[in-house]
Amino acid sequence: MLPDYHYHVRKYENTLITKFFGLHRIIPSSGQKVSSTMKQSSVLEFRFVVMGNMFCTELRIHRRYDLKGSSLGRSADKVEIDENTILKDLDLNYQYYLEPSWREALLNQIEIDSKFLEAQHIMDYSLLLGVHYRAPQHLRSLMFYQGITADGLAMLAEEDPLENEISNYPQSLVLVPRGTDDNSVVVGPHIRGSRLRASAAGDEEVDLLLPGTARLQIQLGVNMPARAELIPGKEETQMFHEAYDVVLYLGIIDILQDYNVSKKIEHAYKSLQFDSLSISAVDPTFYSQRFLEFIQKVFPPNSIS
Repeated sequence: MLPDYHYHVRKYENTLITKFFGLHRIIPSSGQKVSSTMKQSSVLEFRFVVMGNMFCTELRIHRRYDLKGSSLGRSADKVEIDENTILKDLDLNYQYYLEPSWREALLNQIEIDSKFLEAQHIMDYSLLLGVHYRAPQHLRSLMFYQGITADGLAMLAEEDPLENEISNYPQSLVLVPRGTDDNSVVVGPHIRGSRLRASAAGDEEVDLLLPGTARLQIQLGVNMPARAELIPGKEETQMFHEAYDVVLYLGIIDILQDYNVSKKIEHAYKSLQFDSLSISAVDPTFYSQRFLEFIQKVFPPNSIS
């Protein structure tokens, strides 16, 4: 699939599929070994790939999710959850509301990427989602903004002063129009295509201003501001509120598993014991459809009028 993969990532600059930067081989200087059975000499070598880090950011990733769209066995085994725990589909208690144009672009790109993987007979891939909470100890995003936009995100001019004292002012999410001085913007090493535009800013390119941290360049899947809201009926014991301002990092990982004979046998065996729609091992066409439908629920349309 390498030629098709290369064509895809070059054609779609905002692809969320993990980036492979190189396949390498190391042969140690004393890497010759002798097989005890065949009595033949062979060279000891190590092969490895270099991949893009989805979470390459100075911001702390407070929650990490591996999302497939299946339900069987899709919950974390650990009783105590910390920032390094990889949570799964059934552990997801929040939905994430994006600026409408960003949601449309995100879902469109995920559909393009999943169709590409389907054409390559690939399944079992995941959306890796990293969530950074702003001031999680006291932040409730809808309470602090006097001029909240229709998209649930605050828009402030850079020169606007903070009306509250620092001790009472939430370190929240502020979108500012892209400035002429790009030296003040932290671009980051993991870049996807062009900057995102916000309708609340007159469809202009915007940056994310985090007081006391940095001014970040917003791109698809990188430094994306959002509003996290507790899913109705879900209990959350680790958090304090029902709504948070968050910064999201995401991408599609584990893209090298094809639907081979062993996966077909796994599907047939588990289908005898469980609901065939709930297991991960399914054919690529159904997998991509289920994956996209699930991701659409993770990022629902914004309900604020």
